[in-house]
Amino acid sequence: MSSNSAPKVGVIMGSKSDWPVMEHAVSMLEHLGVAYETRVVSAHRTPDLLFDYAKSAAERGLQVIVAGAGGAAHLPGMVASQTPLPVLGVPVESKALKGLDSLLSIAQMPGGIAVGTLAIGKAGATNAGLLAAQIVGLQDTAVRNAVEAFRAEQTQKVLDNPDPRPEPEAE
Repeated sequence: MSSNSAPKVGVIMGSKSDWPVMEHAVSMLEHLGVAYETRVVSAHRTPDLLFDYAKSAAERGLQVIVAGAGGAAHLPGMVASQTPLPVLGVPVESKALKGLDSLLSIAQMPGGIAVGTLAIGKAGATNAGLLAAQIVGLQDTAVRNAVEAFRAEQTQKVLDNPDPRPEPEAE
């Protein structure tokens, strides 16, 4: 858990090996002050846990689920099939196909089972955390304000550093 407050976002992944990617979603949620929970929920190795997690998510107070998976990447779609909550899928890079297999698996959902699919890897996980915060921010003013402040900081960093050349090294 991120804090003593009830989690609003569930961050799940198919295995512990997905953590180096999914920790970026968690970092973004922490930066924006969004309460979350995180755990391994495998679509293939723990299907009963997956169904229980997804079916109980809304009644437990979650508003969004971020699901990261690699390879066959069934986790986001299977979770989406079991909950009315928005599910954001993060394709985790695989060794064999560099995450393209994961991306296609998550993106190719049949009509009627929606999964928001993000980019492969770190950027996708970071944006999944941000998008989850934006969804929570629809009902939570403090989170919406944190998202707006984050965006303003990004803008100011670009405006403060318009020269793309590296800084000269001090002699």
